[in-house]
Amino acid sequence: METITIGNAKLTWLNGGVTHMDGGAMFGVVPKPLWSKKYPHNEKNQIELRCDPILLQVSGKNILIDSGIGMDKMNEKQKRNYGVFEETLVHSSLEKLGLSASDIDIILMTHLHFDHASGLSEMVNGELESTFKHATIYTSKVEWDEMREPNIRSQNTYWEENWKPIQEQVSTFDNKIEILPGLTMHHTSGHSNGHSVIKYKDEHDSFIHMADLMPTHGHQNPLWVLAYDDYPVTSVYSKKKLLEEAYEENRWFVFYHDAYLRAIKFNENGEKLDSLERERYEYK
Repeated sequence: METITIGNAKLTWLNGGVTHMDGGAMFGVVPKPLWSKKYPHNEKNQIELRCDPILLQVSGKNILIDSGIGMDKMNEKQKRNYGVFEETLVHSSLEKLGLSASDIDIILMTHLHFDHASGLSEMVNGELESTFKHATIYTSKVEWDEMREPNIRSQNTYWEENWKPIQEQVSTFDNKIEILPGLTMHHTSGHSNGHSVIKYKDEHDSFIHMADLMPTHGHQNPLWVLAYDDYPVTSVYSKKKLLEEAYEENRWFVFYHDAYLRAIKFNENGEKLDSLERERYEYK
């Protein structure tokens, strides 16, 4: 498991499973000769996308950023279509750190699509239960409302089994919320109507987690947004503003989906200064 310390915050990437999605869909209208130079693809034109929750430890709290792909949430057809070769190993990841799911205090859900939210619940003795029973789960009010009443486009990604077991733990916000000193969530819309990003800043350093506005380092260009985005023009404007701010402040960018880089820092011109690579391995 890769770890980085950013200011007073320690971030550790847990194993939350993987998907392999169509590269064209993940880069929208960008031609393959361009995006394929930025991010690798396989013979099926799929790109590898991790679903690895970030354990954020700061101010004496154990916090998760998103929850992983879950376990036994998909049938064989779904696993094939989404390229799920590996499901969540969050429990064993936490055990290696001397922790358990009961030790998680807070979960920050950037949005509630199945590849981010399926780890929130799990099957126990034939019943679905909350995975992290002691955690307060934060997400935007817009996202939480759509999760429970999805529209004809979003119903395939907002799953009832991912929200019903955790509904008593959810706390929502409108535009912005400070979770802890220096740790904030910001509603952006774009990828989904309720999509949010996460920022952290202290006297030493800072980071931003742009979630699916910038799912990988290959999506750095503000115009390169996903075909999956519900509001792509909103994504472009939100992404551009956040990138400019992050460059100016030399923030780290941390990723949930990137299969190659866990984190990257750019200078004020958007040029790479530093990065944390992910240790790669072959799927069994």
